[in-house]
Amino acid sequence: MAQVTSGIRSILSNPFVYDSFQNLLGAERHRRLICSDYVRPGDGGMIVDVGCGTAMILQHLPKDVRYFGFDLSPAYIDAAKARYGTRGTFMCRDITQLSEDELPQCDTALAIGLLHHLDDADASALIAHLYKRLAPGGRLITVDPAYWEPQSTAARFLISRDRGQNVREGAAYKALVPDIYSNTQLHRRDDLLHIPYSHAVLECTK
Repeated sequence: MAQVTSGIRSILSNPFVYDSFQNLLGAERHRRLICSDYVRPGDGGMIVDVGCGTAMILQHLPKDVRYFGFDLSPAYIDAAKARYGTRGTFMCRDITQLSEDELPQCDTALAIGLLHHLDDADASALIAHLYKRLAPGGRLITVDPAYWEPQSTAARFLISRDRGQNVREGAAYKALVPDIYSNTQLHRRDDLLHIPYSHAVLECTK
């Protein structure tokens, strides 16, 4: 996974600092809008969240949703367990290494803020892997910073400072999706944070 973890950005590895910084930028609004506009969770549905961080998205999901959160940061997973306890299953695992018995089929798979940390080959492989774990008609939702035309100078600069080293043009994210999905929609969002920032949202249906 390609990301910058040196200098001042190294402190974002601390869960408290990470959450505080994200909330300062407007992450609470980001999570709320993503859930209401794209995730649209149903009661009792199953959600797999890859790169879940500290699992703060649970604040915007139904209480009875079955939630599986995966992240490669032990500190983030420990923070998620401490905050949400039995509301979900949290694992410090690489989802591509799990067997089908360890990861049941889900209604919705999330990869929020993840693809821009992966190169093209790894990103496409992850998207293909998640297809296998979706129930019929299930959806994969991804959200990442993106370059668009036109775009403000401020937004482009802030996006260029992201820890992820594979920020793409909006259309390049859609190009990562293999044609096994029945439908893939690409959405541009410039309103998810309190600062000038643009995102690419993919909504991929099995």
